[in-house]
Amino acid sequence: MLAVAGIHKSFPGVQALAGVDLDVRAGEIHALVGENGAGKSTLTKIIAGVQSAETGEIRLDGQVVHWQGPAQAKAAGIHVIYQEFVLFPHMSIAENVFLGRMPRNRLGMLDHRLAERRAAEILARLGVSLDVRQPVSGLTVADQQMVEIAKAMIDTPKVLILDEPTAVIAGREVELLFDRLRKLRDDGVAIVYISHRLEEIFQLCDRLTVIKDGRWIATRSVSGVTRDELITLMVGRDLSHLFPPHERPPAAPEVVLAAKDIRLGTRVRGCSIELQSGIITGLAGMVGSGRSELAMAIFGGLPMEGGTVTLAGETFRTMTPERAIGLGIGFVTEDRKGQGLAMLQTVGANITAAILGSVRKGPFLDAERERQLAERDIDSYQIACRGAATPVATMSGGNQQKVLIARWARACRRVLILDEPTRGVDVGARTEIYRIMRSLATEGVAILMISSELPEVVGMSDRVYVMREGIITGLLESGTITEEAVMDLATHDRQAA
Repeated sequence: MLAVAGIHKSFPGVQALAGVDLDVRAGEIHALVGENGAGKSTLTKIIAGVQSAETGEIRLDGQVVHWQGPAQAKAAGIHVIYQEFVLFPHMSIAENVFLGRMPRNRLGMLDHRLAERRAAEILARLGVSLDVRQPVSGLTVADQQMVEIAKAMIDTPKVLILDEPTAVIAGREVELLFDRLRKLRDDGVAIVYISHRLEEIFQLCDRLTVIKDGRWIATRSVSGVTRDELITLMVGRDLSHLFPPHERPPAAPEVVLAAKDIRLGTRVRGCSIELQSGIITGLAGMVGSGRSELAMAIFGGLPMEGGTVTLAGETFRTMTPERAIGLGIGFVTEDRKGQGLAMLQTVGANITAAILGSVRKGPFLDAERERQLAERDIDSYQIACRGAATPVATMSGGNQQKVLIARWARACRRVLILDEPTRGVDVGARTEIYRIMRSLATEGVAILMISSELPEVVGMSDRVYVMREGIITGLLESGTITEEAVMDLATHDRQAA
């Protein structure tokens, strides 16, 4: 269906692609994998007509094509669903599905009823039942994703490319997405699936192509490669020890923070947790269980309706981010681009954003001091960049995440909350983030890690609280933390004593 051969693309000072090949058959789900910076996004944009290649060719249905823009590629049947949705929140589902292609009646006027009927039919084929007249702002992330897929289904797509489609969903929502993708595959659609979650590739995909540093490495049948072999192909080195060894915890670790009976309406219903010095505490549960809301309440990002937070000998019934930071709590958000990083600023400005008082010279910013502190963290956290003056927008997701962790690790030395610390991060960068987390814990920082990935929860946590529908259903201590135990607590209606 789609064949890409010998694609070269360079940007000033960077060879993004150097002779990449990719062939995707009709009726298959083909994984495109590689570390951040490998060239996956550039290749996708070239296939979709957003960018043009310097050399090489693209064939669709055996014919060489030269796109003049993304509209032409889309008209030919190539559709891309990006990790960040392109939806207008205050417009209806039907209006978003037919954006720019609204049907018209015989008088040439927009035919909203026809659009609503056809949008409902398309969603029904995907197994989704929604009121297409409601605005997308009221939809769950999973349903927004279905709206994006519906946009591609107006004209039956030949090639559907999905970039990290499960980055913002988990559990049953992932299973439903996979069922719908398999249905499209069985209907003859060629699907390119981009993901850093290797377990998904083995669960869903038929074949895979690995690219590294802009070069084609291998194309294999998924059934013919092991997880360890795939990791080695992606990063060029053995990462069998993905998770650093657990340090022996102190006999009686100090309780640094105690949150008691935290309440946030129906989202968090009387939850109590303790964070200990030098201990990585996991907070697990399905998406929507209240994990992020509980963490945000502790940090002051959401106002508590009840409960207390005790830290440094003081008990607080109200918390604000300013107070939390002053008490030594840092928060690495799951949305690093929207809520975490200042994307138009440099590495240095982002790392020192929470400690501006220490990089001042009178009323002015001490640029040299900022550079020195940033360069120190660039070395410590092995951040791949050209120095403190590098704009973070030009960096890979893994390195952006390390910048965010460096900021809060420097500013807050008591408690560090990490919400989905490796979301959208490649395998190589994950090992570095895990190393940083374990190193901070060894230095005595109490870490709370929220994660939707069970291998990460099991591999990194010294103890794990599990949530379901706003309550804590259990606490797993070292030696009892298994994927089966976490899932049992996450899916059964019981409350911890």
